[in-house]
Amino acid sequence: MSEVTEQAEDQNAMADDWAAAMEEQAVAEQDVAKVQAQALNESPIEGEVKLDVVLDIPVTIAMEIGRTRISIRNLLQLNQGSIVELDRLAGEPMDVLVNGTLVAHGEVVVVNEKFGIRLTDVISPADRIKNLK
Repeated sequence: MSEVTEQAEDQNAMADDWAAAMEEQAVAEQDVAKVQAQALNESPIEGEVKLDVVLDIPVTIAMEIGRTRISIRNLLQLNQGSIVELDRLAGEPMDVLVNGTLVAHGEVVVVNEKFGIRLTDVISPADRIKNLK
């Protein structure tokens, strides 16, 4: 057999292995999602959501002071000292986002020479759940 044919067969075998692994992962993720959904829905008290399953899941918290839209042309012209105008006024509260979902508003504080945020308005759990859907 030629070396080119062997390489092609190796690549095909590798592609088949990757496809099988990706399929197994998709099935496993579906199974995990079903178990988690079932665990959340099972509760000793009617109407109460059991959250023990999700309490140790890490999430990303981001504070957003504002947004803007600019063209790529203008983006490429930015350099040190450039000013980008945001859609917020000075003094307006910042948005607190958890995994991209708004959960609160707050103001910037400095504690021990580190920035922090003091929450001034927390979105109610019912409103947060409505926004997830």
